Amino acid sequence: MSVQVWTWILVGITFSLYFGIAIWARAGSTKEFYVAGGGVSPLANGMATAADWMSAASFISMAGIISFAGYDGSVYLMGWTGGYVLLALLLAPYLRKFGKFTVPDFIGDRYYSNTARTVAILCALIVSFTYVAGQMRGVGIVFSQFLQVDITLGVFIGMAVVLVFAFLGGMKGITYTQVAQYCVLIFAFMVPAFFISMQMTGNPIPQLGMGGKVEGGTFLLDKLDALHTQLGFNEYTGGTKSTWDVFAITLALMAGTAGLPHVIVRFFTVPKVKDARKSAGYALLLIAILYTTAPAIAVFSRTNLIETVSNKEYNTIPEWFKNWENTGLIAWTDKNKDGKIQYVAGSALSSKKPEFTNKRGSNGERLISNANNAANELYVDRDIMVLANPEIANLPNWVIALVAAGGLAAALSTAAGLLLVISTSISHDLIKKQLKPDISEKGELLAARIAILVAIIIAGIFGIYPPGFVAAVVALAFGLAAASFFPAIVLGIFDKRMNKEGAIAGMIVGISLMLFYMIKYKTGLIGVMDPRPANEWWFGTSPEGFGTVAMLVNVVVSIIVSRATPAPPEKVQEIVESIRIPSGAGEATSH
Repeated sequence: MSVQVWTWILVGITFSLYFGIAIWARAGSTKEFYVAGGGVSPLANGMATAADWMSAASFISMAGIISFAGYDGSVYLMGWTGGYVLLALLLAPYLRKFGKFTVPDFIGDRYYSNTARTVAILCALIVSFTYVAGQMRGVGIVFSQFLQVDITLGVFIGMAVVLVFAFLGGMKGITYTQVAQYCVLIFAFMVPAFFISMQMTGNPIPQLGMGGKVEGGTFLLDKLDALHTQLGFNEYTGGTKSTWDVFAITLALMAGTAGLPHVIVRFFTVPKVKDARKSAGYALLLIAILYTTAPAIAVFSRTNLIETVSNKEYNTIPEWFKNWENTGLIAWTDKNKDGKIQYVAGSALSSKKPEFTNKRGSNGERLISNANNAANELYVDRDIMVLANPEIANLPNWVIALVAAGGLAAALSTAAGLLLVISTSISHDLIKKQLKPDISEKGELLAARIAILVAIIIAGIFGIYPPGFVAAVVALAFGLAAASFFPAIVLGIFDKRMNKEGAIAGMIVGISLMLFYMIKYKTGLIGVMDPRPANEWWFGTSPEGFGTVAMLVNVVVSIIVSRATPAPPEKVQEIVESIRIPSGAGEATSH
């Protein structure tokens, strides 16, 4: 059977499973809608957390970034993995004990202020919409290629699927759907890795295969380094980023992870604080399976890509290349008119955004309408590396289709979690807690569902008009979370002197600074027509790493303002003291 038939079959089966779970797990109360009734087992919650966490950025883009950036791409592995450890050990148990299941709810009560709650709601919406933009972009990429539908229609299909299991079941439906989605995405990620590792190195374990030898006795990484240097690229295993920028990006991703509202809420779906710790441990193990495999897939796909297309005549290259050309995610123009694909260091484009014509040249090449005079003739969108990897390696059609189903599971699971955060921020934190405290449970549930519907429409617009490749957008969302939420949460738990004035000032300054930098250096809307080059970055800090700077400014502003203003009420300080004391502490000594 063809790839398209296999894709329809596998996507049909998995979507039917998601719909069935959504119908079975319909939410009948606000507690079920917001936190799945608080009765999810630690293992199920660990699987759901892992699926929620491993978005399209993890499944589709992370290995793609590493395949292009090499050693520099390791910041995503370190930051996202380290951040989850930080969240599990430093924040989750205390937030669970505090008993507030949304970040704005925690901030509103901890800082005894509806103003603080409102600022937190705005931050949650900005972070979540920035993050969900990357997910809908991933959905569009998968649908457009594997189901051979227009990218806009693909986004609409994705919106409809998320709407069903988020609208019907809320957190209850999303939780059990995400358990199924974890199984689908991890199977889809690992199967091609096993195949390709065995194919290239004779070792079926990709983590070991990456460091193994290929035909001829050369180590795979040495071979890739040689291929890179021959084509004018930096060595794959060498880094080009400054030590400071590596540190800044890693810390921003770590702190952003610990401040992400859609991950934090997962720790309220289990019955007890002890279960929150257990589910965090399960999730970390389940996440590690994918995160330790991604560097191997990056190496395999990068090596295969170079060997398949570099200096090859267009009419002899495999069909996968021409298939992906039709999506606009890979393109070639024959600048020197020799009929061969010249893939060397340097951009094939004269601007940041690739613009392709529908015409093809005399050799069948896809013309890049704004190509410059650089020697490189090939444009490759890094988001295709995982999705195209099985095709490049000439794996069976069912494996190629399986990857498509896994990519959709990863994107849709995280999109659902983010949309629920947006929904609860509006219905619970804004309407219930501030605008209409006497609203009935039925009314609140209706407001939550309307909010999800509106959020899905906005997310769909992001998917149709994507702001950038998936992982770049997601990395910026982490920077926004680090700059706004992380200091307010950590100081709220560990500094009983932190007051509402300090928290509000810190969040506003932090997220405003990050937004300014992000817009200035990623979009170029402030001051110049194009994004500013790296040599103009403040302190040599990339936009992905600037969350660290904005976070530190937030902390300084929060502490200074809090010390210059009245201390929190005694009752609040007592609560802060109590949430740091483990349950049962002092029982042995009768204190």
